[in-house]
Amino acid sequence: MESRTRSLLKAVSWRITATLTTIIIAYGITGEVEAALAIGSIEFFLKFVIYYMHERAWLKIAMGQPK
Repeated sequence: MESRTRSLLKAVSWRITATLTTIIIAYGITGEVEAALAIGSIEFFLKFVIYYMHERAWLKIAMGQPK
């Protein structure tokens, strides 16, 4: 079983990677740094919470876990 701290750290590291990708894509589409950063900021916090809840939910599913 994974600890809450490990799930939290995984969520943070993934969110940083994914948010940087989103900012680059948003900048490529809009050509505006401010818009790209705004989109990335919203995306970071919203998806951070969703990912953490997803990880915790999967820990409750026995399928594929060692017995």
